[in-house]
Amino acid sequence: MPMLNAATHSATPSFTPADVSPDAAARAVAQFDLYKVVRRNGAVVVFEPAKISIALTKAFIAVNGGQGAGSARVREIVEQLTAGVVGALMRRQPHGGTLHIEDIQDQVELGLMRSGEHDVARSYVLYREARSHSRAQAQAEQTAPVIHVTGEDGVQRPLDMARIAEGVQSACAGLGEVVHPDAVIRAALKDMYDGVPQHEVQKCLILSARALIEKEPAYNFVTARLLLGNICAEVLGEEIAAAEMTTRYAEYFPRFIKRGIAAELLDERLASFDLPRLAAELDASRDLQFGYLGLQTLYDRYFLHIEDKRIELPQVFFMRVAMGLALNEIDRETRTIEFYHLLSSFDFMCSTPTLFNSGTRRSQLSSCYLTTVADDLDGIYEAIKENALLSKFAGGLGNDWTQVRALGARIKGTNGQSQGVVPFLKVVNDTAVAVNQGGKRKGAVCAYLETWHLDIEEFLDLRKNTGDDRRRTHDMNTCNWIPDLFMRRVMEGGDWTLFSPSDVPDLHDLFGRDFEESYVAYEAAAARGAIKLYKTVQAS
Repeated sequence: MPMLNAATHSATPSFTPADVSPDAAARAVAQFDLYKVVRRNGAVVVFEPAKISIALTKAFIAVNGGQGAGSARVREIVEQLTAGVVGALMRRQPHGGTLHIEDIQDQVELGLMRSGEHDVARSYVLYREARSHSRAQAQAEQTAPVIHVTGEDGVQRPLDMARIAEGVQSACAGLGEVVHPDAVIRAALKDMYDGVPQHEVQKCLILSARALIEKEPAYNFVTARLLLGNICAEVLGEEIAAAEMTTRYAEYFPRFIKRGIAAELLDERLASFDLPRLAAELDASRDLQFGYLGLQTLYDRYFLHIEDKRIELPQVFFMRVAMGLALNEIDRETRTIEFYHLLSSFDFMCSTPTLFNSGTRRSQLSSCYLTTVADDLDGIYEAIKENALLSKFAGGLGNDWTQVRALGARIKGTNGQSQGVVPFLKVVNDTAVAVNQGGKRKGAVCAYLETWHLDIEEFLDLRKNTGDDRRRTHDMNTCNWIPDLFMRRVMEGGDWTLFSPSDVPDLHDLFGRDFEESYVAYEAAAARGAIKLYKTVQAS
């Protein structure tokens, strides 16, 4: 679609309506000399109405095809529209003056609409908008400051905009018209500066795309793909196009196994697998299923690394986990491939310890460990030691402390009094903080206590932010086991008796009717004075 441009076709004769006399035409030409046109670049040129006719003719050709040029109807409409546009402009400034090119085009657009040529008018409007955008983009490129990127060798080179545009467009491919590569690039350029390190360039693109997720969820996948490119560059040592990843996966996988074994990260038995067969199963297209948060979490916590440099890619990671799960299978490769496809397609996902450790030298795959702490120092500190060792390899911990005697209970060996479970729980809490699951995530510990334990009231205050901090556990969870009898006492508004387990040793192992009969018997014994250390509180 052509636009009226006063700087072109300077040899075109001036517009002269067909139904006027030569004298009138001469007067019209003389009158046109009183008008000048201001171009967008500020240049002033003569006003030539014939250019309006040319622009209108090309506008009709763009909509109606080449046959429109020879149509008598089109020529007649063009003459009428040109006369109308010129007349409107001259009426606005009857004594001559300067006309801006945008004003002339506005009149052409208005004339097309008023004449009922809506298709031509619409095409003309869209063309003007496209040309305006192109000019603005060209101007921005001309006026934008040159940004230099500092490479790892310390040498500064101009920012490769074509390379950036290609990468962002690839990340947006297949996501529809709701994502716009230009929006990501413009936002990223605002955060760059002259001399920016090479690794910061990709980071700026990722953060810019991430900021757009709240406006359009599809940018979640754009961000993930940009991050994926960053991970590939870190692992493979160079930027790789998405179309090449299938080949590069197959090439890299055997090297990864050898490298991981040499670094004492992987189980040596992985080298005995049919690695070419497994490598051929790696499906690079499944990398595109990741959202940003999922891929970032894998990068931060799950991918194996050497000196903080990642050596795993997403599909390599899933295959490593699958190999670890199939180590003891009869047909290991077949089972590995089955496990891999389950994991990489997101049809099934293993627990965190399995993802952390499968295929490694210490493949601890269980998520949770439940233990009961014995009522002596050896048992207590052995439990704390086991907590530390299990947490080291990403196990979550649940400790039953109900058997440990309560505050004030007699210690036979020293003839002293127990400090109860709370001081030991503080040690457990700090151990979980210190041994943070191999540095990959915070240690996870939960302490359990039954409702009849004499320390239950202080136990329930462990997570409070007020009080003596030496008797608080801010980093671990607490759980209170509640029997049916207690809930009935609550509903009845009755009393509840608290005991030290050293005085009621069998309660911890009883449940149901047996528990209720024994508990009521101990309450009776306390009432008779047979049990000295107890406390009666309102159940509700």
